[in-house]
Amino acid sequence: VAQLLAAARVQLADNFRSTRKHADAVRVLALVELLYATGVRVSELVELPFENVIEDRKCLLVRGKGGKERIVPVGEPAEAALAEYVPLRELHNGQGGPSKWLFPSRGNHLTRHRVAQILKKLACQAGLPPEKVSPHVLRHAFATHLLANAADLRAVQKMLGHTDISTTQIYTHILDDRLKAVVRNHHPLASA
Repeated sequence: VAQLLAAARVQLADNFRSTRKHADAVRVLALVELLYATGVRVSELVELPFENVIEDRKCLLVRGKGGKERIVPVGEPAEAALAEYVPLRELHNGQGGPSKWLFPSRGNHLTRHRVAQILKKLACQAGLPPEKVSPHVLRHAFATHLLANAADLRAVQKMLGHTDISTTQIYTHILDDRLKAVVRNHHPLASA
């Protein structure tokens, strides 16, 4: 994730002269930041109406599977990327009049497939194997990193939009590894 974000920032710094290339680079950074910072499904992000960016870009009102809505917080780096992207988003619309989508593309919205292509290209630029990078990998990284840093399983469940806690529990292997490390590092008889 760090390598992807670094590559996106390099791409942004390299494309400041051309308005269109700059707008593309800003969009790429916003996509990566939002996918990782929120853990939303790629379809939820690309189908997100612009009006669902709420509380001054601090939250997204996401419509998930089964039409269920949830509010997902946006971290500061993603919030900053979003703030830079919003004034440029209409450059991607390609149609007359404003777009209702957060990520417009030629009169509609970006597709899941196009986001996957963007991430594969970014992975190559970051020196990562493109076959190991996808929007869903960023969703997994979001959940895994939260749990590895002591986040509550139920909170992660809510942010991911999982109806059943057992779906979220696939990430608990991280908790098991952390608990083993605690015992290994702190129990007086662990080294005996």
